[in-house]
Amino acid sequence: MNVFIIGSAGKVGSRLVPLLAEAGHTPLAFHRKPEQAEALRAAGAVPLEGDITRISREALAELMAGADAVVFTAGAGGAGIALTNAIDGEGLVKAVEAAQLAGVARFVLVSAFPEAGRNAAPQEGFENYMAVKKRTDAYLAQSALDWVILRPGTLRDAPGTGRVSLGLALPYGSVPRDDVAQALLGLLERPQLSRIILELTEGETPLGQALDAMG
Repeated sequence: MNVFIIGSAGKVGSRLVPLLAEAGHTPLAFHRKPEQAEALRAAGAVPLEGDITRISREALAELMAGADAVVFTAGAGGAGIALTNAIDGEGLVKAVEAAQLAGVARFVLVSAFPEAGRNAAPQEGFENYMAVKKRTDAYLAQSALDWVILRPGTLRDAPGTGRVSLGLALPYGSVPRDDVAQALLGLLERPQLSRIILELTEGETPLGQALDAMG
């Protein structure tokens, strides 16, 4: 399948690209910086340059044409309220509208675990981030798309184990980014998992078994 990835050069997206290519799929890698194209191409992707904060929904839809699915894993990464609103908020809305214009029904969103950061003192930027994530989850869930929302726990750079906890509601925990990317691949390859919000943390169940159980 052709998978259009928004956030393809990010910490999760850059892990997803080679997984898709190795599985025989074509990653269509939407990226912002020209210098990111070479690494994405080397990983098996078709690089497509653009800025989610600047591109029109019509132009984005043109780039999405021919895709079988969209994965949105872009984020401001704590770079401030304005950028969070522009990427995590308005960017997601624009991507949903573009997918609808392009006729791409399948849409997978990487969101945030609801309990993230609740053991720390409230900060304005983080509270805004969580509010934006909730609004965009609701926006996608109210659309007519064939959507899945994945809410991973605290993201870690430790190597993935392939063993997770996956469910509709979980106790809070962390999860390696490797396993988040593997979960995205698994979701894309399981069309029976549709219009569902799933939480993901590290655990003891093999990832494929956990995904199949949700079906």
